[in-house]
Amino acid sequence: MKVALLNLIDQQVSEFCQRVGLSDTQAVNLKSLLLKLNVLTIYRPLSKDFSGMSLKSPNGERFMLINSNQPRGRQHFTIAHELYHLYIEENPMPHNCGVEIGKSESEQCADAFALRFLMPYNEILQMIPSDELKGSVSLATVIRMEHYFSVSRQAVLNRLCDTKFITRQERDAMMSYPAMRTAREYGYDTALYLPGNTNLVIGNFGEKARKLYDEEKISEGHYRELLNKIGVYGE
Repeated sequence: MKVALLNLIDQQVSEFCQRVGLSDTQAVNLKSLLLKLNVLTIYRPLSKDFSGMSLKSPNGERFMLINSNQPRGRQHFTIAHELYHLYIEENPMPHNCGVEIGKSESEQCADAFALRFLMPYNEILQMIPSDELKGSVSLATVIRMEHYFSVSRQAVLNRLCDTKFITRQERDAMMSYPAMRTAREYGYDTALYLPGNTNLVIGNFGEKARKLYDEEKISEGHYRELLNKIGVYGE
């Protein structure tokens, strides 16, 4: 991507953080942010080549679908990617976020936004020991960053390469190490590298359904049906 476009994305990240009341120098809690922004987010087990998608309605309501079959670290990247489409991109079109080669400029911008939003430059500086800033970033530091930022190894290595802390050769070499095995060897929990959050719902879908039921605008059967659609079952 061109330098001017990357500089624009850096500015967009900073402005978005200010807009939603976040520091652009610290890791973000995505689930709390989605609740704050009232983005209805549903996790479902989907095909391996589908990461997620987002939609914005004419009245401004926002929806996100995340593939719970993918590792949690990848899910976090997908959420940040979709935030670009929902809040930064002008006139976003319905789409799905996949792993295809030869991405459009819009998808490349969303990826670049996600990397910068999830891993702020100043916070990366704080995470890298001073002796490694002058030499090579170690695998131990990479794994620590994965868990601090709650992202995949690929995302961390791409960000480190993007910020010139490592070379492409170093990135490719560390990508060859099995993420889950090396994390375990360094004493880290491996949940980040596993699928999860199946049928999790973030947002007020259930709250709205309950309000309709309490106001007698829908029947109890319809209310339970709505809850069933998001994997929530009433007693």
